Amino acid sequence: MKATIIECIMGVFGFGEKNELVDRVLFPKSPEKTAEKLGRIERGELVDEIAALIKKLQRKGYASFRFESSEIARNAREKMNVDVDVESLSEAGELMRGNLGKFAVDIGFAEDAAELRDWTHKVSIELTKTRVKKAIEKRDLVVVQAIQTIDDLDKTLNLFMGRIREWYGIHFPELDRIVDKHETYARLIASLGRREDLTIENLEEKGLSKAKVERITEAAKTSMGAELGEEDLDQIQALCKSVLELYDVRQSMEKYVESVMEEVAPNISTIAGSLIGAKLIAVAGGLRNLAKMPASTIQVLGAEKALFRALRTGTRPPKHGLIFQHNLIHEAKPWQRGKVARGLAGKITIAARVDTFGGNYRGDELKADLEKRLKEIKEKYGKPPPRKPYRRKKRGRRG
Repeated sequence: MKATIIECIMGVFGFGEKNELVDRVLFPKSPEKTAEKLGRIERGELVDEIAALIKKLQRKGYASFRFESSEIARNAREKMNVDVDVESLSEAGELMRGNLGKFAVDIGFAEDAAELRDWTHKVSIELTKTRVKKAIEKRDLVVVQAIQTIDDLDKTLNLFMGRIREWYGIHFPELDRIVDKHETYARLIASLGRREDLTIENLEEKGLSKAKVERITEAAKTSMGAELGEEDLDQIQALCKSVLELYDVRQSMEKYVESVMEEVAPNISTIAGSLIGAKLIAVAGGLRNLAKMPASTIQVLGAEKALFRALRTGTRPPKHGLIFQHNLIHEAKPWQRGKVARGLAGKITIAARVDTFGGNYRGDELKADLEKRLKEIKEKYGKPPPRKPYRRKKRGRRG
């Protein structure tokens, strides 16, 4: 004999071949626990209530079972070694759901239809809470927030360092052209202060190159900057120390992104690097969205403004977006960058799909394929092609 197993908001029910109710196992009379059970059933899990009902039906002579979910049917066959089949919208299920209020009263689950509606409302709220919580727990969303925090820190640091360079430039304007790196500039001011203290000995202790030390000391001797009072210099140094703390926060955040990316998207991390991979995930709106994109979209992801401007004006479209920050593209010859970008975007696409849909780690394999492709590009396109004049497309007049 064959039984049809239907789950609903009250529990799990078994119907015979004539759609008569044979047996049932009800969920706990708790909205939280019922919502948890229904969430597991949605994911295709074989909950205890379904397993208990199958055993009860087997004792009544039923040997084959029909389910509306193929995933639950597969789990029942594998874990309980029973004969199963699938019918997405069974007749028994349609009959039960069409008369759910009367059905609940007949089995004694509720006194009337109003009580069932109240119960359904409570369970629906708990089920929604569970779904929202599961969405929030997605680790790729953590990556998005972390990499956006790094971007915000970079903007803040650039803003503050611009102010520090202008402010300290009143005292020693020549230093701005000699020291390019913001962090080094801030450390020199925070620890040494006045240009008279930027001596050879002090600068060498900070790890600067000999050539740069000589340029700074020479510029300090002939500087056209004005003198600063103690209070002025104290304020500049205090701001520099705050900025250096932000640099420490940024470094810590970068390490955090790298560790989370190794957990969430190890294949993307191997191909694109942790930071670039995290930025791609952030711009795409999540790892799953990135995995759905074709390689051509990933190639220009982050260069949307340039792409739409090219479509609007007929100028050359961009060859790359965020992935231009990758060393392979950044260090390639200008005429090779488009081909390198296509190769890199293709491998990132595969890596994103492997990371999203639970495949095995293939980062090293994909990286080897990419290196092979780069070698072919360098050999085949070693010399720049002859330059062709680019003709802007004519735009027709609007009638």
